[in-house]
Amino acid sequence: MSHTTRNKTKLRARVNRLKGQIEAVDRLLEAEAPCGEVLNLVASIRGAVNGLTAELIEDHIREHISNPDTDENSDRANGARELIGVIRSYMK
Repeated sequence: MSHTTRNKTKLRARVNRLKGQIEAVDRLLEAEAPCGEVLNLVASIRGAVNGLTAELIEDHIREHISNPDTDENSDRANGARELIGVIRSYMK
């Protein structure tokens, strides 16, 4: 079973929140809202997409490369742990 299948409910909930935010941008544009409001919402969407991306990459590392919590090879586990940390920092 794939990690996206295992976490499907949680991932789809995040995607549905993103859909709602995108629709809100459309409504703001239609209503000719001030650009600051639109930009703030777009920035929050970018953060949400980055969070989703980081979660998917971390799950991929843990599933297909090395799970640092269970890998018996300490060098590989430390490398995976380090890579996950870098991804989290980069995607903030």
